[in-house]
Amino acid sequence: MCILLDECVNPRGKAAFPNHEAKTVIDMAWRGATNGELLAQAEAHNVTVFVTIDQSLRYQQNLAARKLGFVVVKVPDNNIKFYRPLFNELNEAAESVNAGQVIHIYSPLSPP
Repeated sequence: MCILLDECVNPRGKAAFPNHEAKTVIDMAWRGATNGELLAQAEAHNVTVFVTIDQSLRYQQNLAARKLGFVVVKVPDNNIKFYRPLFNELNEAAESVNAGQVIHIYSPLSPP
């Protein structure tokens, strides 16, 4: 499974997906692409899961029509220390999300 972390996600978050190919938008040289362009590129490169902290992505894009699954994480700060306690939950979400589906993961320090 190929997992893509949005450029707004701490890149060390790739460690949450040890048994999968995890890349960042920066790794793919897609930095600065609009959301629509980025999602189209991800689909063209067989990415199956997109991880982001962009809480408004679902209002900007028709996610249900996409070939990707989406994991939206809410952390109080982009510091990796806020992601680490969520690593298992993030990995489980990535493994279970279906195309066009959105799973939200909330840090206990950052309620919904």
